Amino acid sequence: MCPGCRLKERLDAASGPQPGLRGRVGPSNPPPPGPPPGAAPPPPWYGEAAAVPTPRRTTALAAISPETRALLALGYPLWPLAALALLDPKRSPAVRRQATQALAVNFGLFGMWVALEGIFHIPVLGLSALPLLAAIFPIWCVATIVFAVKAWHGDDVRVPLVSDWLDERDGHTATAA
Repeated sequence: MCPGCRLKERLDAASGPQPGLRGRVGPSNPPPPGPPPGAAPPPPWYGEAAAVPTPRRTTALAAISPETRALLALGYPLWPLAALALLDPKRSPAVRRQATQALAVNFGLFGMWVALEGIFHIPVLGLSALPLLAAIFPIWCVATIVFAVKAWHGDDVRVPLVSDWLDERDGHTATAA
């Protein structure tokens, strides 16, 4: 058999009706019964945390299309993409909020870098600004990557000062309306 014929045969076999899921996950394989009600939970294994994982809460960002979430996520390290996300034709408040936060993070850290650069050129104060000036770029890299990953996963990204300012701004417009 030629490779094309083998591929066609595999595709035909895979596209046929599937009776159920393979493996041991899903509705065809329910989980094993738990302990009876009122029984003490089993102790955790050695070194295992006893905390129960919390389910991921759904946010408004999780309901947005993957393309828009990718644009928002890339808007944190690449600020022109955040400006482009502000031109979203749907005008979603969650998209505007994330794009505004991405622009504020980038321009805020740039403003901090400019201020420290100015302080660095003052003779006496310059030596105290040098370590902070050297730390701006690694802080920017880590912060934008963390915020981008959270935005990509659909989590609510909360930038410390910017989110509070946006909450106040949205609160004032909501009470005025």
